[in-house]
Amino acid sequence: MKDTVGVLLAGGAGERLFPLTRDRAKPAVPFGGHYRIIDITLSNCINSGLRKVFILTQYKALSLNRHIREGWTGIVAQELGEFFELLPPMQRTGANWYMGTADAVYQNIYSLGSEQPKYVIILSGDHIYKMDYSRMLDYHIETKADVTLATLPIPPNEVSGFGVVEVGANAEIRGFEEKPKTTNFRSPFNPDAVDASMGIYIFNTETLLKSLITDAEDPNSKHDFGHNILPSLLGKTKMMAYSFVDENKQQALYWRDVGTLDAYYDANMDLCSVSPTFNLYDITWPIRTRVRQYPPAKFVLGEPGRT
Repeated sequence: MKDTVGVLLAGGAGERLFPLTRDRAKPAVPFGGHYRIIDITLSNCINSGLRKVFILTQYKALSLNRHIREGWTGIVAQELGEFFELLPPMQRTGANWYMGTADAVYQNIYSLGSEQPKYVIILSGDHIYKMDYSRMLDYHIETKADVTLATLPIPPNEVSGFGVVEVGANAEIRGFEEKPKTTNFRSPFNPDAVDASMGIYIFNTETLLKSLITDAEDPNSKHDFGHNILPSLLGKTKMMAYSFVDENKQQALYWRDVGTLDAYYDANMDLCSVSPTFNLYDITWPIRTRVRQYPPAKFVLGEPGRT
């Protein structure tokens, strides 16, 4: 992970979560009591040994900025070059705000270049799951991939809410469709399921920068990873699928997109039982303790900030 930088997309408006997002960005919405949705992804970063993370913000970011500053900046060792750095749109590459997920990363291409990483992990700040990104990076390196997508199986009748991939028997990606109404894709490991993208990507830095620059020059692009970047790389680069390994240690894989009020409510209820479906209890150090273990052993949550 020392040669890796994370880019956490946290600028979403979360319109389907209104009124919870009336005054704050979707990743800053409270979750599990006094935590925030973004804490789950940041905890995954810490526990994966990913200590250099750019957090891209945009929509009503005051609450989110304060939460990151008060709850997370003290967890990483800044004196060792580690950081959780907030990057609002600064119009450095043009006169526009972030126009899509790919454009958000493109507008911060100089920040990526200043770190000179070998690999970049693209993450979303609005999903609930536990994952060790270092396992995925090891897989990316071992398979000599240019791009690796984290995937999980879903029923075919749910494909309209996901980017779905066609995966070969050797796990190489041969097709990609962003939120199709239906698809003929089926998982080679389960013919009754479709492999869906989790919105977690690992890029070789050179591959990422070239694709972002090419996409930025296309006036017809939506400047989105799912709609543009990933489909444009099919057949030109080695793209691999990485099957989600759930660190939640339950019988069923746990990954939730809390993009609607019903999904948000259900995910919160998953925390409430004596043996919760999604477990937040396996914390191995006090929340306020500054972490020095590399990598840490288990799940940790950041210190909650104010509203």
